[in-house]
Amino acid sequence: MREKIILRCTICKNENYIGKNDKKKEKIEASKYCANCNKHEIHKQKK
Repeated sequence: MREKIILRCTICKNENYIGKNDKKKEKIEASKYCANCNKHEIHKQKK
């Protein structure tokens, strides 16, 4: 079953992206653009 997830910037803790992920899969970690930091940073899935 798919659930909604929120990706959060590791530097400023701003919640920037919304997506979907399977509950059984590992947590997502991706390099995305953060408008608050004004550069690409690692975004991790919010708990």
